[in-house]
Order: sequence, then C-alpha cells, then structure tokens
Amino acid sequence: MTGSAIPETPLYDRQGSIRGYKLNKMAMSLGRPENREAFKADEEAFLDSYGLSAEEKAAVMSRNWHDMVALGGNLFFILKIAAIDPAVMTEIGAAQAQMDHADFLKQRLGKE
Repeated sequence: MTGSAIPETPLYDRQGSIRGYKLNKMAMSLGRPENREAFKADEEAFLDSYGLSAEEKAAVMSRNWHDMVALGGNLFFILKIAAIDPAVMTEIGAAQAQMDHADFLKQRLGKE
C-alpha cells in the first residue's frame, strides 16, 4: 500500500482499486433490491458468490469499515453495505479514524 499523509490511513489508488475489485463489485450490486435480499438471507453465501477472500469476508461480516478500505474497498461502494444494517455514519468515521465513537464525536465534531 502506498503511504499517505495521515498514518494508518489507507490510500485508495490504482493498486487499491485492483485489489478491491471483487469487494467493490459485490458492494455495488447491493443497489439492486434482489441482491440486498440475498445478502440479508445468507450473507456468507452472497459473499462467496462474488469470490471474496476469507479476509474480505471477515471484514464485511464484522462490518470492519477500516479493514474493508484497507483491502481496497472504495468508501462510496462499501457504504451500500452500511445501508443494509443501517450503520451510523459517525460510527464509520470513527472506525476509519480507528477511534472510539464517543472520542470521535468529541475530538472531530466537538460533540459531547
């Protein structure tokens, strides 16, 4: 992975897009109602149908947003996964920053 200006922050570049192709293709498919239903019905089988690696599957199934991006997931695509649960956007931001949600709200957004 190419370095970035912020330590521990994955950089989405050409290599990342190639690396994350299957993950991003799966996430984009969730724009279709029938795919969302298949995902909800049997998440692991749905992920297998896109050929995701064990590491990618683990990141998706645990909703580890930071790992999904580190594995080449485009944030705009993987947010489609967040729409299924649904996840709070600030929780995803905290995960990306590798911070506790309460600390993220306080330090980054000035909220108590």
